[in-house]
Amino acid sequence: MKNKGIVFLYLLTTLLITGCGVSKEKRITEDTVKPDSYELVKDWPNLPEDFVLGDPAGLAIDSDNNIVVFHRAGRPWSFPPPEDKISKNTILTIDSETGEILKNWGADFFLMPHGLEIDKENNIWVTDVGLQQIFKFNSDGELLMVLGEAGILGHDSSHFALPTDVTVAPDGSFYASDGYGNSRVMKFSKDGSFLFEWGKNGPDYKLNKGDKVGEFNIPHGIDLDQNGNVYVADRENNRIQKFDAEGNILTVWQNKLTDQLFSVALDLKNDHLFAIDYLNENDSITGGSDIFRFDLDLNLQVQFGRTTSYNGPIAKYHDIVIDNEGSIYVGDVQGNKIQKFRLKKSE
Repeated sequence: MKNKGIVFLYLLTTLLITGCGVSKEKRITEDTVKPDSYELVKDWPNLPEDFVLGDPAGLAIDSDNNIVVFHRAGRPWSFPPPEDKISKNTILTIDSETGEILKNWGADFFLMPHGLEIDKENNIWVTDVGLQQIFKFNSDGELLMVLGEAGILGHDSSHFALPTDVTVAPDGSFYASDGYGNSRVMKFSKDGSFLFEWGKNGPDYKLNKGDKVGEFNIPHGIDLDQNGNVYVADRENNRIQKFDAEGNILTVWQNKLTDQLFSVALDLKNDHLFAIDYLNENDSITGGSDIFRFDLDLNLQVQFGRTTSYNGPIAKYHDIVIDNEGSIYVGDVQGNKIQKFRLKKSE
């Protein structure tokens, strides 16, 4: 592994993150936001007492409406990461109703798990920001495709620099958010051939924070709606950007309350977009996260968590996904927990 390149990239990213200040402006009016629409489901999931859940970095829903989790199995977030692969299982399938473990695999394969996607054929896609690679598996864990060169940072069409997430179109083509080092979105054909990209990458990104519309400063999460539009969680710019399938900007939602917007997820059944943020107060970990629900034009409908009467633990949400019943699942990398929220019956 090219540790020197990773160390440089990590130091650069740290400087960008710590130097990014966002004013805490008053939130939108209460008649727009409905903070009491969702409730936390207690005692979910139902994991064995001796089970160690690492940072739940990536979440997805499979065809049976179960929750798949890509977690770090006890490995702390660090750069450069250790060169030895995680010896414990890292990919977990949980029954969405009972919270019990259905599948558990992925040992001796990954360095630093990050993003997760499941396509319409139930294939599992993951990104590893330590290996600088994207992997595609079938539902039984058989490896089908690998993109990127193990441990090699790059700025061209066949290399990544800490890729964060993947989203797959119905025709099998897919988009990757790449990521901490390149701050670009890349599109590939079904067979993994590079098609095009947008945003900033390589040397240009090092000189430009990517804060213009259509650019990115760490695209951290990505998803698609039924019309092929692309939604990107532009983390350090603390905003959501919506593009058409060719990367043309359609609209932007700017979060003015916190520091970082981590991820987005579509609820295709109800035409909702969900997102999560994180408030970093004086470089501490006490700020907490909010969950947002929008229509597909990025009009805010619901906001709850840190800013409302939510009575759960202070959390740092890293990823979010919505099941077929409209329930919300979030991965908390501060408490190493997965939380489930469901709509209240009155909603």
